[in-house]
Amino acid sequence: MANSDVSSGVDEPTREYPAPEEPPSSAPPPARGSGFARVLIFTGAVFALMVVACLGLRAINVLPSFDNPFADKTTDRSQPVLLQSMRDLSRYVAADGTFQVIVDLQENKENIPDFLVNRRTLFVGSGTVEEYVEFGALADDALQVDNDKMTVTITLPPPQQGDAALDMQKSYVVAEERGLFNRIGDAFRTDPGKQQQVYALAQQRITEAARASGLDERARQNTQRMLESLFTRLGYTTVTVKFGSP
Repeated sequence: MANSDVSSGVDEPTREYPAPEEPPSSAPPPARGSGFARVLIFTGAVFALMVVACLGLRAINVLPSFDNPFADKTTDRSQPVLLQSMRDLSRYVAADGTFQVIVDLQENKENIPDFLVNRRTLFVGSGTVEEYVEFGALADDALQVDNDKMTVTITLPPPQQGDAALDMQKSYVVAEERGLFNRIGDAFRTDPGKQQQVYALAQQRITEAARASGLDERARQNTQRMLESLFTRLGYTTVTVKFGSP
């Protein structure tokens, strides 16, 4: 009887560690990726809500704005402006003209291919030329007044033309070609004189064009009208304006 009790107890599972029940064979196995997908979707939704909330709070100026840490930054280290000279002007600017010129300047070497040594600059220059009358150098008898007849005769020097002043905001380089050796040389040194040469040529061309544009005659007419209007307001009936020879 003792042996039969012992053998029967071996086959029975212990009460402290019950054997796990096997799932029915008909039930499908749980999907392993479905839980991870839910977590990923939930995290994305929460992140999207946080972004929308931050943008809304920033739009109503509740949160401070965060600048781009890699944004461009410009630092102005210019020195104070130095006054070099000051002068009194006694000229009357009677007319001015704005001109535009296209400068095509090329520098190369003879018997050397352009792809090795060549510098060509296509520059559009815009400048203004003034035509003025100098009142500071009038002679003593330049102004003759007859108060009885209410007449005035004024003798002025001829109008003078100033140098062209380039407007750098409207002037620009259209194209620039450089040979291989020029590119290598520019990589090690800069030559500001090349740019100044182009600017000087543009100023020269504009100044020459202004002389042939009739700006001188317009300056004479404007000066005469200004003086006639001035002395007429003072009560003079006849105003005569003469210009000296150049």
